[in-house]
Amino acid sequence: MERALIIGESGGIGRAVAAELRARGVEVTGLSRSHNGLEMTQEASIAAHLGALEGTFDLILVAIGALEVHEATPEKSMRELTPEAMVDQFLLNTVGPAMVLKHGARLLPKDRPSVIAVLSARVGSIGDNRLGGWYSYRVAKAAVNQVVRSASIELARTHKQAACIALHPGTVATEFTRKYVGRHPAVPPEEAAKNLLSVIEGLGPDQTGQFFDWAGKRVEW
Repeated sequence: MERALIIGESGGIGRAVAAELRARGVEVTGLSRSHNGLEMTQEASIAAHLGALEGTFDLILVAIGALEVHEATPEKSMRELTPEAMVDQFLLNTVGPAMVLKHGARLLPKDRPSVIAVLSARVGSIGDNRLGGWYSYRVAKAAVNQVVRSASIELARTHKQAACIALHPGTVATEFTRKYVGRHPAVPPEEAAKNLLSVIEGLGPDQTGQFFDWAGKRVEW
């Protein structure tokens, strides 16, 4: 791997992945709201930032997401559902990554292997949902999984060596999860970055359109 693009480099996982890649000698380009003014809920912002980039990237990783948007916490019951919270989650966790895929596809090489990956979450798995709750976040992550799946089919027609995948990073000790870790074991971002890159390095076109966890195991849709 020679060049990588990290969308969300200022976040806990994005920062750690970028640092690990740079330590390995990879040329990393990072984009984020705090560093570059990238607005993941606005297509014009995504199109402008990605449109300004030149060349191709062996890896494009979308590492932006949120459990809380505008201070709306994950719902414990249907009684807590609001249209506003659902739309906010969908805009950030589904529409944003979809627009990155739309405008970032041109940055993938056609003559060699590449990976475009979106951080998803196991709670977005419909088959694995045994606890309920967290409606808005679950729905947004389930939807982005479908975006990844559909995009992988289209990309395979023009980028035959590309892998377009969804990744579950596990529970990572970041500001993103600070209030929700509880009794669940969490790994530092640096360890999560190594885990994710280990999975990414083993991907090829045969794995495109799939959903993997941090250990490289398939997650059911």
